Amino acid sequence: MKKQFIFISLVSTLIFSCKKNEQTSDATGTFEATETIISSEVAGKILQLNLEEGDTLALAQKVGNIDVANLQLQEAQIEASIKSLPQKFNDASAQINVLENQIAVQKEQLRIQQREFQRLTNLVKSEAVPSKQLDDMEGAIALTKKQISVLESQISAQKTQVTIQNRSINSELSPLEKRADQVTDQIKRGEIINPVRGTVLTKYAEQYEMTAPGKALYKVADLSEMTLKVYVSGNQLTKVKLNQPVKVLIDKAEGQSDTLQGKIYWIASKAEFTPKTIQTKEERANLVYAVKIHVKNTGTLKIGMYGEVVF
Repeated sequence: MKKQFIFISLVSTLIFSCKKNEQTSDATGTFEATETIISSEVAGKILQLNLEEGDTLALAQKVGNIDVANLQLQEAQIEASIKSLPQKFNDASAQINVLENQIAVQKEQLRIQQREFQRLTNLVKSEAVPSKQLDDMEGAIALTKKQISVLESQISAQKTQVTIQNRSINSELSPLEKRADQVTDQIKRGEIINPVRGTVLTKYAEQYEMTAPGKALYKVADLSEMTLKVYVSGNQLTKVKLNQPVKVLIDKAEGQSDTLQGKIYWIASKAEFTPKTIQTKEERANLVYAVKIHVKNTGTLKIGMYGEVVF
């Protein structure tokens, strides 16, 4: 009887000790990470794609490039068109010089006619010549002035015409420059630059394959800090608040767990049904709130891994 009592006492002590060391959790969930799918921005053959699944990529790291020879030819063609524009400009200086010389001749003739008109005026006053000669000279002067005016109008019209033609040619420059900038930008996008720091999760394309804008090349995620998404009931909601430090438990070995530190950074503002694949009518009545917790990854956390949290 005494031995039986000692045995029961030992068993009770062991059970109490196990319960004392057992750390219960308040909620359970899975670890997530922000996954980013990097896609091609131009069409062409993949000349290089220097990455493999599991590789850690730095921000703005060049990981490959796509063949953009066709775009480079377009750029050269546009640049040649820009350089050829000055050759299309019209120059009216030759025609204007001819007209200006004619005006100079007419002005000299007008000067002579005006001098002759003055002489005839004096002769008419002295009744040495008939007044008809004076009238004829006056008409000749008016005709010369009209011819000068016509030539000057021709010069003005010639300048206006050339200005309009050159303005039309010059208007081609801005669209060509913008098109050149666009093609240059597309050529730069032929370089595959990693936009986010993280680990390559999936590789969708290989070297020498053809790609197109929007076609996925690889998927990357920053695993240095993971998100544990758990669900809490309405009763537990009073225990959680933003920026609250919590304990996160993960399985370490059979029957053991490892403890990490986490911080709550998001709490759902709206309740939802218990997230289960199959639900009974009673289970659908249970409303829960999603909570997200940031946890520093020491290298042991994986996407989809289960974790427990103690508030």
